Amino acid sequence: MFGLGVLLIILGLIIGPLPGPGGILLVAPGLALVLKTSMWAKRHYVKFKRWQPKAGRWTDWALRRGSAKRREELAKADQTGPDN
Repeated sequence: MFGLGVLLIILGLIIGPLPGPGGILLVAPGLALVLKTSMWAKRHYVKFKRWQPKAGRWTDWALRRGSAKRREELAKADQTGPDN
């Protein structure tokens, strides 16, 4: 799975300069596969999210990460509070 993810990322970077969204459609699933299978990639992703919180939020949304959805639900629950 890791190798397939890396292959998709490389193909996406090669196709990226061509007109159309082809590169993005390959890089995003490739990145998702790499993040699911590699602890090294996860550590670097966490560092990136700490460095760029807004961009990290968007990448979580784009990758449809379950942990991001759980954090969003917890944040909404904290904002409403138990008294409301």
